[in-house]
Amino acid sequence: MKLATTTIEGAFVYSCSFEEERGLEPFVPENLLAYQISGETHVFHQGGTTILKKNQLLLARKNQLANSLKIPAMDQEYKVMALILSKERLQHYALTNNMNCDGKYEGDGMLLLNADSYFTTYFSSLLPYLEQSRPLNDKLARIKISEAIELILQRDERLKNILFDFSEPQKIDLEEFMKNNFHYNTSLETFAKLTGRSLAGFKRDFTKTFNMPPGKWLMEKRLAEAYHLIKKKKHNPTDIYLDVGFENLTHFYRVFKQKFGATPKEIMGVK
Repeated sequence: MKLATTTIEGAFVYSCSFEEERGLEPFVPENLLAYQISGETHVFHQGGTTILKKNQLLLARKNQLANSLKIPAMDQEYKVMALILSKERLQHYALTNNMNCDGKYEGDGMLLLNADSYFTTYFSSLLPYLEQSRPLNDKLARIKISEAIELILQRDERLKNILFDFSEPQKIDLEEFMKNNFHYNTSLETFAKLTGRSLAGFKRDFTKTFNMPPGKWLMEKRLAEAYHLIKKKKHNPTDIYLDVGFENLTHFYRVFKQKFGATPKEIMGVK
């Protein structure tokens, strides 16, 4: 069974599978609260690797890059529930409850929390809607989202500095950011947003910094990294093409051969 995902009201997400799956969308645009029912989720992000295990919660901060690997348990399917805490819904809660952040959050972008009985009961209450795809009207959705926010703040009130920070990313050093994050297969619009620039400003600053347009630089950088991993580290091409920013294996093989005059297998010395 391939990964099956149900989404209700654009806020409640339920995923299950008996097969190992990679998440292909690396951008986390909104704050996210995930609860692991069975199996594990390995999240590879700018700060390292975070492993979400059974009965654990993950609070992921918005506006960051991350790849995921979804691993079923030995005798159970992979199951995770997630709540997308959108800016609009958080702003509604903040206005209704006169809530503001009182400082800039400087901690980890991925926070692991053990799920207590309050959280497990909360996510259990969502299962009938997600497993049976039952309708959930906007009023009830707001109530359930407000309940989740209350539980998060009850756990640690300081987390309000994550939830209610509605500022946009500030302009940062472009060269350092891109050298650290080129392997994320995301759009130029996302790279622009995360570096605190408009798309036009990003392209202009990028060309000035690297002396070539971003699309060409990303291709060159990803191919160079792939060559290093295959030639020097002896990695199998099928194991690394996603990790260096390619979404399609056929496309990866084609552009690799165009660049280096040989296929990845030939670089490995395999006929």
